Amino acid sequence: MAEEIFDVVDDRDQVVGAATRSDVHARRLRHRAVHVFLFNLEGELFVQKRAATKDSFPRRYDSSASGHLNSGEDYDPCAKRELQEELGVILPAHGFLKHFKIEACEDTGWEFVWVYSVVTDKQPRINLDELESGEFWTQQHCKSMLASYPEQFARGFLLVFKEFDRKCLWSVARHAD
Repeated sequence: MAEEIFDVVDDRDQVVGAATRSDVHARRLRHRAVHVFLFNLEGELFVQKRAATKDSFPRRYDSSASGHLNSGEDYDPCAKRELQEELGVILPAHGFLKHFKIEACEDTGWEFVWVYSVVTDKQPRINLDELESGEFWTQQHCKSMLASYPEQFARGFLLVFKEFDRKCLWSVARHAD
């Protein structure tokens, strides 16, 4: 299988080139990613446990679905693709909310990250190539786990969750269409 190619971006998230996944990560080049929070109708967040085979943060808890943009891909299609690839959830064109962007930094692995959420009654079907497991957690359980065991989480998730919580966006999980 050919190695993934990512767009390399500048400090304003403008494409300046392209490189392989391994080169982007080894050289700590800025690139793009998405994180998607999937909520059930009870307002619980699906938290995944990354597969042991992942090259970063294996067997750590992370966002419901997340991933890099392929070269030439935009954020919105990537969010839909990652949700389908990792959790088997297919959404209509306007089936999710786009919330905020986190600037590329060491904690994100030099990724600019757009954060999305979706509320659905669909049960995730995890892709075992991507995830080891996953389960729905209440807001309180998420906060408790993060406070007690931060080392069990992917670093990017810690930042994304903190910002999501700070912006009081849990309320979106209680407003399913």
